[in-house]
Amino acid sequence: METLICATNSSLFLSKHSPCRPNFPASYPTQKLNHLFSTLRPFASAKGFSSTPPPVGRDGNERPIRRKNNDDDDDELPRAVIYRIIRRILFSVGVPLGLGLLFLHTFGVLREKQVYDAPKWLAFMTAFLTFGASSVGIAYGALSASLDAEKDGSFLGVEQIQKNWVDMWQEEEAAN
Repeated sequence: METLICATNSSLFLSKHSPCRPNFPASYPTQKLNHLFSTLRPFASAKGFSSTPPPVGRDGNERPIRRKNNDDDDDELPRAVIYRIIRRILFSVGVPLGLGLLFLHTFGVLREKQVYDAPKWLAFMTAFLTFGASSVGIAYGALSASLDAEKDGSFLGVEQIQKNWVDMWQEEEAAN
């Protein structure tokens, strides 16, 4: 054993492969990289970075990217509606998220002060429920907003959810 530890090449060479790993090599060959780092260069243009070079036409210049115009399918929402949706999403995500962080902080402070040692399942369930409600808040905030620019809708937006949900599925069925 001392001979193997003190040898200059202490790697063990096995003549047979292990029956557990038949394709596992007994020794690791080292390879030298065949390319120089100076030949590697990034392709960058004003449009952004890409791992592939930009498409080049026959004349040597970049080809413009053609985009499909589907303006007839999408209706633009007024700014008032967009801001209403953003406010509702921020509120319906932010309140449960803030409550979850507040509860976790409170459990930590109570444990540090040795006032109440809350069980770990209570902190887990609190985080699960509040962060879960926060993730559902994105869909709730988008569906509960009134899509009419002049009509604000109610505080909770329950009637708007019912209307927007039906409209959303009717558009989906019409598209199919």
